[in-house]
Amino acid sequence: MRHPVLEVDHHVHSTFSDDARSTLAENVAAAQVAGLREVRLVEHVRRSTDWVPEFVAAVAGLRPVEGLRIRTGVEAKIVDSTGLLDVPELPHGVETILIADHQFPGTDGPWSPARTAARLADGLPAADALDLLVEAIVRAMRRYPGNQLAHCFSILPKIGLDESQLGPERLRVWAQAAASSETTIEVNEKWGCPGPLALAAALEAGARLVGSTDSHHADEVGRYHRVVELLRAIEPGGSADE
Repeated sequence: MRHPVLEVDHHVHSTFSDDARSTLAENVAAAQVAGLREVRLVEHVRRSTDWVPEFVAAVAGLRPVEGLRIRTGVEAKIVDSTGLLDVPELPHGVETILIADHQFPGTDGPWSPARTAARLADGLPAADALDLLVEAIVRAMRRYPGNQLAHCFSILPKIGLDESQLGPERLRVWAQAAASSETTIEVNEKWGCPGPLALAAALEAGARLVGSTDSHHADEVGRYHRVVELLRAIEPGGSADE
């Protein structure tokens, strides 16, 4: 019996995103083959994106698949330390915003990984950077409640830091904010995050976890390996079969 997290894929990109290769229909067909019960079709957006209504209409026009629930979402980066998202006005039909740490949420706007690493090299204490990141994520969850964290903490290795440096107190604050804001935390196959310590904190706080491949090709939809290992790390003796 599969772990419930592995029965869904809540982060699947199509050709509406310029870095993906499969169509919406191909992704849905792949989800059916993988035996999923839910798939969330998600596209990258910015504040200037104007094609979201077309995406929603295309999803609505897909042929229903028995036993598979098709959901929608858009993925937007955290802009700064206030938790603001780079997201346009969304039409009816978009169920969820995926809150993403594509860049570092600085005090004056998004910092690229290279710029953030340079600031750390120039003397920004790692503890201050971690505080800033967690505070921005918490503020985003509270500002946009009821949504989903995308590949949370994937920014850290890009700037030369590691999840292990977050420590239990930051993870407790992060996890409790997710639970209180009804924010879903995806366990991301592509980036292998969040790690076991963060996921354990999320479970202790009562936050909801879902599986996500972050797939950009239909061959990846619902195919979990790193997520299985993460689940085994936090639920030894539990069922986390692929």
